[in-house]
Amino acid sequence: MKAIIMAGGEGSRLRPLTCTIPKPLVPILNRPVMEYAIELLKRNQIKEIGVTLQYLPQEIEKWFGDGREWDVSLTYFIETNPLGTAGSVKNAESFLDDTFVVISGDALTDFDLQKAIDFHKKKKALVTLVLTSVNNPLEYGVVLTHNDGSIDRFLEKPGWGEVFSDQVNTGIYIIEPDVLEYIPSDKPYDFSKDLFPALLHKDLPLFGCLLKGYWCDIGNVSHYLQANHDMLSGKINLPIQGNYQGNGIWIGERVSLDPKVELKGPVFIGDDVVIDKDVFIDSYSVIGNNCEIGEKSVVKRALLWNNVYLGKYVDLRGSILCNSVVVKSRCQVYENAVIGSHTTIEEQSVVKPGVKIWPNKQIEQGVILNDNLVWGTKANKNIFGTQGVYGISNRDLTPEFAAKLGAAYGTYHKRHDRLVISCDHYKVSQMLKSALIQGLVSTGVDVYDLGPNIMPVHRFAVRSLKVGGGIHIKVDANVPEKIWIQFVDEQGIDLGQGESRKIENIFDRGDFRRVPGQQVGKINYLPRSRESYLDYVIQTVDQAAIRHNRFKAVLVYDRTNLSNTLSDLLDKLGVKTIEFALSFDERQEMLNSFKNSPEILAQQVLNQRANFGVVLDSNGEKVLLLDDKGNLLDEDRLTVLYALIILKTSPGASIVVPVTAPQVVESLAEEYGGRVIRTKTAYKNLLESIYNPDVLKDQGHYNQTVYFDGILTLVKIMEYMAVNRISLSELNQLLPPYHICVDHEYCSWDNKGMVMRRLIQEHQEDQIELLDGLKVKREDGWVLVLPDIEGPRYQIISEGFNQEVAEELTNFYKDKIKVLQS
Repeated sequence: MKAIIMAGGEGSRLRPLTCTIPKPLVPILNRPVMEYAIELLKRNQIKEIGVTLQYLPQEIEKWFGDGREWDVSLTYFIETNPLGTAGSVKNAESFLDDTFVVISGDALTDFDLQKAIDFHKKKKALVTLVLTSVNNPLEYGVVLTHNDGSIDRFLEKPGWGEVFSDQVNTGIYIIEPDVLEYIPSDKPYDFSKDLFPALLHKDLPLFGCLLKGYWCDIGNVSHYLQANHDMLSGKINLPIQGNYQGNGIWIGERVSLDPKVELKGPVFIGDDVVIDKDVFIDSYSVIGNNCEIGEKSVVKRALLWNNVYLGKYVDLRGSILCNSVVVKSRCQVYENAVIGSHTTIEEQSVVKPGVKIWPNKQIEQGVILNDNLVWGTKANKNIFGTQGVYGISNRDLTPEFAAKLGAAYGTYHKRHDRLVISCDHYKVSQMLKSALIQGLVSTGVDVYDLGPNIMPVHRFAVRSLKVGGGIHIKVDANVPEKIWIQFVDEQGIDLGQGESRKIENIFDRGDFRRVPGQQVGKINYLPRSRESYLDYVIQTVDQAAIRHNRFKAVLVYDRTNLSNTLSDLLDKLGVKTIEFALSFDERQEMLNSFKNSPEILAQQVLNQRANFGVVLDSNGEKVLLLDDKGNLLDEDRLTVLYALIILKTSPGASIVVPVTAPQVVESLAEEYGGRVIRTKTAYKNLLESIYNPDVLKDQGHYNQTVYFDGILTLVKIMEYMAVNRISLSELNQLLPPYHICVDHEYCSWDNKGMVMRRLIQEHQEDQIELLDGLKVKREDGWVLVLPDIEGPRYQIISEGFNQEVAEELTNFYKDKIKVLQS
């Protein structure tokens, strides 16, 4: 007699176990489940076996080969398209010339198949279904038979009101080859849904044979765990490979157990395993081949596949770790969590119950993982970056994530607090805004929705409405797949590290405030916030002077986000514009060309005889200018220029600049009797210092509240030019020369602290500043080595008395970071 093993299933309900291997290769006590099916057939004298394949067929062929290792002969039949259970067997029709057995490659059973074969022959059946009795038949196909075993009816996965029997179809069949004539070729066709009802309708001899014994369909993670436990507890009459030590303990070959290891059976340990001192392996745990378990770790009812590494003090409880998983010291992985193959979990991280991590992921140190990690490659402890929470749209930042984040931010605030929310004009941002709103109102806070807008409008609305804070969602200015969720306080100032950590902790713990349904927050829509902002901008400047000057400007901006805002404003101020209103991709292409060849845009300014050129970022926060002679004023140069405007109009004023700003700001302040306040580079630190009442009073009309508002910066500079009848090139010439070089160098997360410590030690005798990173002051300039909070790298910013010196300083510290890591 021959047999067919159906091994084509994808096993989607078992993911991430089946992301890299097909379901029949999922191990039970360190052996693929299909191996038990082969052994069962061989036990019943069936050695000619066909195997139907569809999902990852090469993996099964590679593992089992021609079957000689198991003393059987295997022939493979691969489906190019899914054909269903009956269709896959039809695909092997050339192999089947007599009565044959069909069995699933992903079910575990110890049935005496010979009894079913004898029953089939005695009844002269066309098909015999092997049946078993189960306590809960809802997940299976229920079968009702007459007293003689002939089948009366079928029902696939019934509700309790439809259950007419506790006998279910096991997916094991004894079939006559004539049945294949009733199965169509090259199309999906199922045994239970299609073939058997058709045969029953034709009144053909269809029988059910009830067998005693163990049977488990490994359809989900819970069933998979239970099958391993049942094997260990002896419920299944199948052999266990390993050396039995007594007390329910099986140990493989070349296993190294420290004398202080405690094992509590039943336990299975594979070959070449190393277990360090004071480790406790509790009952119903399975350890695969080549695993290593560090001292004082605890493994309770957990399954470890092959090549798993556990560091010291690791705690596993009822979890599954697939091949080549690395769990470093002091981590905890809880019940029903599944860690996909080749995933690394760094020290002191926690994987909460039921969390599933797909293969090839990197979980950063100290992460508390509450949700499945399917997309992306990393889970970071700190979800906040330089401008709020960031990630790849619909991968890292999903609607589910956004709703939880909204609930965390709402919980951070008091019930009935009022918050503003807005987003840019891109669809993905609007999707995330909707999810954030649902999370916010679930905590009892009220929301003012500004709709699609830009960040300067958002900050203005927060201040003018006197609310408790706000959230703005925007696409990154350079990477369209990257999304920022930006948080501000009641002054419209970005949240600092302390506030961000509190929100992160609420998010990680899942400790959200949930109010009764009648206390859910209100959602209010404010459609005219943009117009209110434009009115505010116009009212802060001398409109008549700007109109009288009749400026002409070349504009490059994001058409999706800024067309109405920018065009309406400049039109009201009488500015004639030559516009390059571009899509995101067009704008990026032009900006890349501009970076490599700034003369392209400069030539447009010269050709149009414009007073200046303007390049606004996609969210209106930052601006670059070109003067009437085509010279570029980048972010650093505009900082110096605006400082000069303030000092010329308000001598003695305080100027706030980040630690990265050129040293010439100090020279200008000294010339005009002012002082310089340097801050960390974070938005929070800059804006807090700028909004200090004493600073604003010192600065007067041209204050630095324009920071992170590219539109207001542009208008204020236009006003100064108009009132003082000075061109932008003339202003530019007033600035002292300076030379800056900016670059970055890779540094792994693990090495960042060590590198900074070593750099500080090397410069203990030098003039250094530790305000933000390490700033080393030298006679020929200075260099700032700044750890990047978003990625594994350091930024190096240098200033020298000429460009060559600045570049040499930057390259010197890039090389030093490389050396320190090696």
